[in-house]
Amino acid sequence: MENENEARIKRALGIPSWRHLSKDKVVNFVAAMPEMSTEVRLKLIEKLPVFKDLAKNSVDAMVEAHKSTLSANEKSQEHFHQASRQHRDALQKDLDRDDLSWEQRLSLHEFFQHNVDQEAQKDSENKPFLERTSRTVTVGAGAAMVLVAVFAGARIMGGSKERAEESPQA
Repeated sequence: MENENEARIKRALGIPSWRHLSKDKVVNFVAAMPEMSTEVRLKLIEKLPVFKDLAKNSVDAMVEAHKSTLSANEKSQEHFHQASRQHRDALQKDLDRDDLSWEQRLSLHEFFQHNVDQEAQKDSENKPFLERTSRTVTVGAGAAMVLVAVFAGARIMGGSKERAEESPQA
């Protein structure tokens, strides 16, 4: 029965053996754990001695992806803000001219204000993006820690069960 459950789980994960359990498949594996009996769950976890390393590597990969995303976002933001500054500098040079009519000055002030509004909007849009990416990494890291805790708990429970079976009963 154990082997049938194990085979069914491997089929559901799309892996021929536990060696093929990739970072991506770990999430599916953990999602399937509640459907497994405790005994099957313990046996499967015992077969994954690198489970802790896999979870750590997953967290490290998420952190690196997050850093990369933040770096790309920062560069994009800086390009936008630099372009906005250049536009305002050009508008300021035009406003400094003495030969402009009142209507021309008013039009330049409107362009200037539009530029400032666009920059404020871009900044407002970026804050939720940063919050979402930060939350995603936090949730992912938390999930990986839970996986490690489940793994460690199962190993401890498995060890306790073995010691209980080995100890003489009165």
